[in-house]
Amino acid sequence: MEKQYFIIDFDSTFIQVEALEELAEILLKKAPQKEEILQQIKNITNLAMEGKMSFSDSLAQRIHLLKARRADLNLLVKRLKRKVSVSVNRNKNFFRKYAAQIYIVSGGFKEFILPIVQQFGLLEKNVFANSFTFDENDAIIGFDNTNILARKDGKVELIKSLQLDGDIFVIGDGYTDYQLKEAGLANKFYAFTENIEREIVLKKADHVTPSLDEFLYVNRLPMAISYPKNRIHVLLLENIHPYAIELFESEGYKIEKCSRSICEEELAKKIQDFSVLGIRSKTRITPKVLAHANRLMTIGAFCIGTDQIELSASRKKGVAVFNAPYSNTRSVVEMTLCEIIALLRNLFDKSTKLHQGVWDKTANGTVEVRGKKLGIIGYGNIGSQLSVLAEFLGMEVYYYDIMEKLALGNAKKCSTLQSLLKKVDVVSVHVDGSPANRNLISDKEFRQMKDGAIFLNASRGFVVDITALSNYLKNGKLKGAAIDVFPEEPAGIGDPFISELQNLPNVILTPHIGGSTEEAQRNIAEFVARKIIDYINTGGTSFSVNFPNLQLPELFRAHRLIHIHHNIPGMLAQINGVLARHKINIVGQFLKTNEDIGYVITDISREYPQAVIQDLKKIPNTIKFRILY
Repeated sequence: MEKQYFIIDFDSTFIQVEALEELAEILLKKAPQKEEILQQIKNITNLAMEGKMSFSDSLAQRIHLLKARRADLNLLVKRLKRKVSVSVNRNKNFFRKYAAQIYIVSGGFKEFILPIVQQFGLLEKNVFANSFTFDENDAIIGFDNTNILARKDGKVELIKSLQLDGDIFVIGDGYTDYQLKEAGLANKFYAFTENIEREIVLKKADHVTPSLDEFLYVNRLPMAISYPKNRIHVLLLENIHPYAIELFESEGYKIEKCSRSICEEELAKKIQDFSVLGIRSKTRITPKVLAHANRLMTIGAFCIGTDQIELSASRKKGVAVFNAPYSNTRSVVEMTLCEIIALLRNLFDKSTKLHQGVWDKTANGTVEVRGKKLGIIGYGNIGSQLSVLAEFLGMEVYYYDIMEKLALGNAKKCSTLQSLLKKVDVVSVHVDGSPANRNLISDKEFRQMKDGAIFLNASRGFVVDITALSNYLKNGKLKGAAIDVFPEEPAGIGDPFISELQNLPNVILTPHIGGSTEEAQRNIAEFVARKIIDYINTGGTSFSVNFPNLQLPELFRAHRLIHIHHNIPGMLAQINGVLARHKINIVGQFLKTNEDIGYVITDISREYPQAVIQDLKKIPNTIKFRILY
């Protein structure tokens, strides 16, 4: 096998930034023309990187704009040490192992490059860069123009002079890096895009590498993680909050997003290329969709409910599902309280009339919330918080739940739904999506309510018989209603909506927005995205709604193997038997099961032969096997 050499650029490759631009940030911190000068420097840098300006001219112009001193370089080095590229930092072992074969070749300057790369065990003799020139007062006045890298085609001439005998791979983000391949000096040019993408460079690349992990993976070189994160494809549907996208992108995942839900047929065709799926309430995850999802590891429901997902089928497929059970609680409660007040005061009708030019200034039929009886059906996260805030407003709170729940404050539990309905002035429904709750509130329940009661539903659309509700609003049995969820809802924004409740007086209709506040959507985005990221990175399943819940410790100096299997006796013994046959010591092991599957995390102490992986995958009743490190 030919010896391999790795030529790596420094600015925007080894580090996340252009070093001279960072120096400008330091020097111009309080300068009135800071932004103008910074932009000039960036423009000059880009022209050189795209091959549209000679490198020596680019250096000269930037140095002239900077007006830096030797002491400023110490501040720059401190700053750059915190800005090493994430995947470079992650793969220190690669740099130490191959130090003799790694060359840092840069149009930058040794004065700040050497202190950075030497932390990674790289050799000074293998670092090639320009050098500053200083005057007697240590001001930077230029650069050594006799240095080969200060000249046109400097990198090409330098690599020629090194006479490296073997395969040469170039990793960089600029046109001068590609020139090494163009000159026939390199086997392959890898465009490094972790920090910046230059279109002209991407077109020239043999391979686009969004991280160092990708380069190491395709060349079968040792890497800190088992699989490049840019190869983990994430599909996000239904306008999921941008913060989730930001979190996934910060991990290096490849994102595809869509503003609408996708039907079963379309999703079944599309899902096969994705490892992560993010949805809200409209997209249905059926057995047919899952049958095509052979790469899928996890589904994120960016909402509270998960009844749109076939949880059992997902579990049997080895797909972990996460949701956000608490993240929008406050938003739903605030809207519910707002609607209770609005309905008791007839605010919605008063506003509508005034828009129509009718001045209806009367107190008839408008009352305070203080002293009124509120009945909460479903005393979970939302119901219990509504209870506390409603009591704070002076309401007398009653609740009904099929589960035993601790009463908060002075709330009183009702033993039956009927007893609650007969007692209260306001009924608010906050139950889950269980099929048993279908038509929970129908003709019978409306008849049991007090005359003039107010009714609200912000839970699930199928919980309420809409026709019965409409009838009791029309005949005056109910004074008003607020409905946020419907049995049938449009697929996307702008689609038509028709309901029997439209145009009825004192009825507030909202388009499923109980949890739609900026705060709630960001909280949901963060909670679900971080749970998914933790599952992919560590195997942790805390808060999964369909997997055994495991919270795992951080892993040090070990490899982590994940085995998902059908829950039958003897699986752990078989896993450990495979490891014992290969003389692999276990440093930590975690097992948890539920009715369908077993979830085993095994940390092992040394590198493993490929045969171990194959043997673990071949254990009968294995659903999925994954290596984390």
